[in-house]
Amino acid sequence: MELSIIIPIYNEQATILQLLDKVVRAELPQKMGKEIIIIDDFSIDGTRDLLKQLGDKYKIIYHDKNCGKGRAIKTGLQVVTGDIIIIQDADLEYNPNEYAKLLQPILDGKADVVYGSRFIGGKQRRVLFYWHSIGNKIVTNFSNMLTNLNLTDMETGYKLFRKEVIESFKDRVSAKRFGIEPELTALISKGKWRIYEVGISYNGRTYEEGKKISWKDGLAAIWHIIKFNLRR
Repeated sequence: MELSIIIPIYNEQATILQLLDKVVRAELPQKMGKEIIIIDDFSIDGTRDLLKQLGDKYKIIYHDKNCGKGRAIKTGLQVVTGDIIIIQDADLEYNPNEYAKLLQPILDGKADVVYGSRFIGGKQRRVLFYWHSIGNKIVTNFSNMLTNLNLTDMETGYKLFRKEVIESFKDRVSAKRFGIEPELTALISKGKWRIYEVGISYNGRTYEEGKKISWKDGLAAIWHIIKFNLRR
């Protein structure tokens, strides 16, 4: 079996090489292979120069303009070949060493989709912004109301899918920015997929450290939840 790892990147010069090292070193169960797909969303901070020095070690796709995280993920979904797919942010907030436990419900034959939740379990979590956590709970609960799921962390960056799940909707993905999270959740909820959550650690960043999502994206998430759940 093979795990495809989609890494959308925009201006992550400070972390990308360290992140790739962690991804390569991460141990997988059952001697699984790795397909690492990097989508650079027209970075302008030197990230592209670093990526071009990596040669053909990874599958790297370069956008010719900045399109947003959602579009970068869609680009990755179109080219994956692995049996299981995970989305990996490039900012070190999520730990690749947790791939094995995220994979386990799928490998056990119990799940088709796994969400890594920052709000369950006894894992480490950096203490940061109160209002961000409140906003996350609001959008997660609102999404749950329309999807009839009982997720604790809809906005998580760690989402895993069996390839069959991706094949069922990859051509319908349309969100350009952070609306990709509620869109993926809405698309999953429309199928008869078995969904699990697994507790993960979380090393969040401050804005000074490069965090990009803002309160405006939180408001936009409400609109995206309505839009994508009402869409057939």
